[in-house]
Amino acid sequence: MNAGFTTIDYLIFGAYAALIMGIGLWISRTKKGEEKDSKDYFLAGGTLSWWAIGASLIAANISAEHFIAMSGSGYAIGLGMAAYEWIAAIVLILVAKYLLPQMLDKKIFTMPQFARERYGSGVSFFFSFFWLLVYVFVNLTSVAWLGALAMNQILGVPILYGVPGLLIFAGVYSIYGGMKSVAWTDIVQVFFLIFGGLITAWFALDAVAGDGKSAFEGFRVVLNQIRASETDTHFNMIIGDSEGTRDSFLNLPGLAVIFGAMWLTNIGYWGFNQFIIQKGLAAKNLKEAKRGLLFAAYLKILIPIIVIIPGITAYVIHGMSVETADGSLAFINQMGDSTLLAGEVAISDDAYPWLLRNFAPVGIRGLAFAALVAAVISSLASLLNSTSTIFTLDIYKTLINKSASERQLVRVGRFAAFVALAIAIVAARPLLGGLDQAFQYIQEYTGFIYPGVVAVFGMGILWKRATNRAALWTTIATIPTGILMKLALPDLPWMIRMGYVFIILVGLSITLVLTDKHKVKATPMSPENIKKQMNAGHVFAALAIITFVAGMLWGTNLFGMGMLHLGFNSIFMTTAMMTFLAVIMYTNAKSSLQDDKAYDFNPDIIKTDKVFFTMAMGIVVIIVALYAYFW
Repeated sequence: MNAGFTTIDYLIFGAYAALIMGIGLWISRTKKGEEKDSKDYFLAGGTLSWWAIGASLIAANISAEHFIAMSGSGYAIGLGMAAYEWIAAIVLILVAKYLLPQMLDKKIFTMPQFARERYGSGVSFFFSFFWLLVYVFVNLTSVAWLGALAMNQILGVPILYGVPGLLIFAGVYSIYGGMKSVAWTDIVQVFFLIFGGLITAWFALDAVAGDGKSAFEGFRVVLNQIRASETDTHFNMIIGDSEGTRDSFLNLPGLAVIFGAMWLTNIGYWGFNQFIIQKGLAAKNLKEAKRGLLFAAYLKILIPIIVIIPGITAYVIHGMSVETADGSLAFINQMGDSTLLAGEVAISDDAYPWLLRNFAPVGIRGLAFAALVAAVISSLASLLNSTSTIFTLDIYKTLINKSASERQLVRVGRFAAFVALAIAIVAARPLLGGLDQAFQYIQEYTGFIYPGVVAVFGMGILWKRATNRAALWTTIATIPTGILMKLALPDLPWMIRMGYVFIILVGLSITLVLTDKHKVKATPMSPENIKKQMNAGHVFAALAIITFVAGMLWGTNLFGMGMLHLGFNSIFMTTAMMTFLAVIMYTNAKSSLQDDKAYDFNPDIIKTDKVFFTMAMGIVVIIVALYAYFW
């Protein structure tokens, strides 16, 4: 089985592989007599421009979990999955304006380093341990597994060889060259994955339309075909809980994507996730970092076209197909043209490879396959680099060898990445071998730590009274609370359950902070800054009250108006977040004491120019329009 690959397809893919390997190794080289130091290896020497940051962010983010798993969820659930991408675009604005500037101002290399400087070694160790587990056993394994699954579906390469092959390919240049090698190859990778992804979607939709028609006509056919059925929610952004949509609701519970833990997932991922935020931390200056994140936000708006629309198209094509005399399937488009289909969609995650095999023409198959592999390789390379960064700087240098030389740090970083690679090769099949939608596996199990990540890192940046005791116990309680909530409420959608965990952790954090003794006199604030924080506190308090009242009315059945079938109970997470922010703003403005490790806040670093404002508003307007149309 080779999906009809011809010599041209193999040559195109081979050229891509040679190009990436060549660029990666060329960037990795050092001048004679020079050696990489830790900043060069882990943060590219702080030299990245906005376009490199944006491209590298998207290349690291978009992987097999999108091309295979999110496309598979598009096949099973529909356009509602775009919430992950479009909410992420808005979160990137918030990260660019409020979070990243403070990290760059404090010269942060890693998120555990931030935890250590702001709180202490205990919190830092726990998060180092958490992230290493997630990167190796969730991210590296799932990306490699899904990439290997695609290679098996398209080329017939056994998964047994595909997993180590992809990991080793990514490891060759990323382990040797570090962050700079990863970032510059990402710039090339992002071209392949976006262009290749768009062209696959184009030919699939063109096949639906038939000869003489365009892909736009094909999209209209797909849209009308789905909307012809009142019970089909594949083009709904908000999915309710009904007899035919229960499975979809469990993964994407209605209004929870707007009011609930979707925000926690994205803030945790884009704001406090090492292998993502590391790109912004490698910027040459703050202005470049901010614009790089906005550039990535615009690219995120495109991603559903590349990965979700093909999944929905595969769903429609599969539904319009008829069985032939020999038992195989044939697709008949609206023009009456018949296409004999190869293979089948045995599980949802088969959708994208199946589409590529049947509808991409000669030459385009090689390009599209290069796009898919580019997505896999770029993510694996970034994950390996971030895994080595955290282990080297936050465990080895901090706990094992505090006097390690720059040369030793680079060597240990390379060794740590190699060990992570080896573990992922062994663990991939046992963890992911039997899943239908791997994207949901990734989201649910990373979701066990995001409530604690957002609470601890958020108050560390924003709250001058946040203490080590509060952060440590919140961190310790994060995973046990998630596990207990899953055991207690197994039938509740994981996204709503994750919001409830956040509510508990916020309550714990506030209680511990306000009962801790603060012995350090607070840094004086200007009257203008005090007024701004008080006004922000008023706004957040008002929003907390409004969302709480709305939650009691429509998020419960106490008044006979409940909309639990739309996941309205998720709004209590928003109440908790607004309450948290209100308490932070009020106490920052009024308290005469602060934690002895609190960061001084410089309001000038969050100021933005007209270009930033215009770009940010463009993102918001586009997303609001998309939600309004596909609601």
